[in-house]
Amino acid sequence: MFTATKRELGEVYAFFRLLADGSVSMGTPDGLKDEDTRWRVALVQREEHDGTRCYYIEEEHIRVVTDDKEPALFPRADFDKAARMILDLLRNTTDEKVEVPDALEGFLDAVRIYDLEAKTDDRTDFKVAFWDIEAPLSGFNVRCRLSPMNPLLDGGRTANLKLEQTGVRFAVPTVNKINALPESPDEVAERMRMIERLGGTLKYNDVADRVFRCNLLMIDLHFPRMLAEMVRLMHLESITRVPELTERIKEINPLKIKDELIQKHRFYEYKMKQFLLALALGMRPAKIFNGTDSAVEGILLVNGQGEVLCYHQSRRKVFEDFLFRNSRFEKGPLEKDKYGFLERENGTWYFKLNAKIGLVKR
Repeated sequence: MFTATKRELGEVYAFFRLLADGSVSMGTPDGLKDEDTRWRVALVQREEHDGTRCYYIEEEHIRVVTDDKEPALFPRADFDKAARMILDLLRNTTDEKVEVPDALEGFLDAVRIYDLEAKTDDRTDFKVAFWDIEAPLSGFNVRCRLSPMNPLLDGGRTANLKLEQTGVRFAVPTVNKINALPESPDEVAERMRMIERLGGTLKYNDVADRVFRCNLLMIDLHFPRMLAEMVRLMHLESITRVPELTERIKEINPLKIKDELIQKHRFYEYKMKQFLLALALGMRPAKIFNGTDSAVEGILLVNGQGEVLCYHQSRRKVFEDFLFRNSRFEKGPLEKDKYGFLERENGTWYFKLNAKIGLVKR
């Protein structure tokens, strides 16, 4: 018996479910199953440390083809049984680490799965051919609501935004006092409020990382300022959901754009959807983004009922509406991501905020 994380099992669950069902439901903008639209799955391709595996879906069987071994046939019903076993583990285990029963371990070995998280350089979890085995492969990320999910935008130091402290010039003891506020869930907001109480102002200045700055500018030349304002509001007003934060941004209008652009053209919603879609399809803070699509073409979402829902870039409006309605800003660890304190650079004090965005759990 070995242990696996719930995130690893969520990925394997989605994979087995596709093979057992031979098709997948499209998702709606609200994260529900589109009852009228299913895509047939012909082949799923997965990468392991020792090479590529192709799983061809036949009438009653799955044919497993690897480079170095004879093809093997397994009943599709076996994948259904294994998927149900994993779903039971995900639902009924409270710990993040799960003990995998011997029967499941034996099946994983038999179907040649040794790495529970696929080994890829292009950030896809696996690739799917829809309708026909000759169809082009689409790369997918799996997000499972029954386990902790990888964020769409993983904070980290490269995702820091810089606010310049202006107004009153603080002496070093004052700065030390601000930075020494005790650890708490709201310590970043407490520091920002203390700066304001003491007569200081925090004004958007820049993106800390050069590559991330350029990536954000690809969305819009003013998008970094908009993002910084959303992160600031998340801390100060405890609003995390993207739709609610966007509504507040429309009221505050940090870019000082015309009302017609905000209301009729829905500028702020449009820019946020563009950004979320870019993140879902592979934009990362520290990697140059040039607007061309990566190997990731969509998300396979395992919902709370264990249904697998497909979001694909060919259904762009549904995909971006889903991301917009189902995303939230999150707080990364302060020490690790190096934000939430006044720091001096070239004689000027700066306060960094960290951008981290994930899908909501429900």
